[in-house]
Amino acid sequence: MEYLLEKIGDRNVRDLTRSDVIRAQKANAHRTRFANYIPQMMVILCEHAIDIGWLESNPAKGVRQLKTPENKRQQHVPWPNEAVEKFRQEAGKVERLIFEIGVGTVQRPGDWVDFTWGDYNGEELVLQQNKTGVALRLPCTPELKAALDDAKGSLNAVPIAARPILSKQSGGAMSYRYMAQIMRKERVRLGLEAYDLHALRYRGIQELAWLGCSDDEIASYSGHKSKSMIVKYAGEARQVMRARQAAARRS
Repeated sequence: MEYLLEKIGDRNVRDLTRSDVIRAQKANAHRTRFANYIPQMMVILCEHAIDIGWLESNPAKGVRQLKTPENKRQQHVPWPNEAVEKFRQEAGKVERLIFEIGVGTVQRPGDWVDFTWGDYNGEELVLQQNKTGVALRLPCTPELKAALDDAKGSLNAVPIAARPILSKQSGGAMSYRYMAQIMRKERVRLGLEAYDLHALRYRGIQELAWLGCSDDEIASYSGHKSKSMIVKYAGEARQVMRARQAAARRS
């Protein structure tokens, strides 16, 4: 907002064109995430301008996002066994619940905060993925079931179905940002900051691959529509598993 105020704060919004927005985005292409925020914020501001009668259409709408260059993309480092064990042993109760939801459901972090107690029947979680709209029924891992049952048992009363599983002390739902902040704080405390939230999905898919699950079986859990993404996540795990099998035969 400070950037926009400096660059166009004194301009008449009626003079704003789509090419102006694109030009500002491209001028910041060296910081891709910031560059892509520019049209996003302009869409919101222009919608407000429409609401108060200053514009009739939104010139910022439909501007395509810039792709992050391959060399600048943050790589999701899979959680290794020692990191998983350390987090399970030393993390706080809420953080452990978030962790088990991430690994156990194999879903994107944005979906974790949407689970309610009505989605849990004691054995499975159900959801409709935000990104794809795919409806899934997910059997819980023993670790996830234990964490859910513990959290449910700690509530003062039987939770109503609509109550979010991941909630603040006030009872309100966690936002993605709130969840990410407390998890980052805990990862830093435990010296595990190299392993982020999305990498828990990576870890869950690896575990399925280690167990010999096929691409279709993994997709039934993860909801991936593209097999190429499953190959990306599961490929390293399968290579390690097959190499160990080969080593066992050699010996």
